Amino acid sequence: MSIIGIVATLPVQAGKEAEFEKVFADLRSKVKANEKGCLQYDFFKSKSEPSTYIVMEQYASQADLDAHGKTDYFRAAGPALGGVLGGAPTLQFLDKVE
Repeated sequence: MSIIGIVATLPVQAGKEAEFEKVFADLRSKVKANEKGCLQYDFFKSKSEPSTYIVMEQYASQADLDAHGKTDYFRAAGPALGGVLGGAPTLQFLDKVE
């Protein structure tokens, strides 16, 4: 089993940070409550760029990552997040080195 990591960089529109944090915090609580194969789902605010957020994710398997993207709550968060983002997220997919 190979653990998959994702680092997502999300640019948020200036002035919409609080709205982003509310939407993402709700999504994070649903992910942590419902996805056993999601080992980490946390977000951080950049100290140097206050409208940039980093999401760090870890999944136990590719199947767990695939299932995450198909959940109703993840799909429902899409339009709300899209309304506050200042551009497309940048995703890095990683393999954990043991």
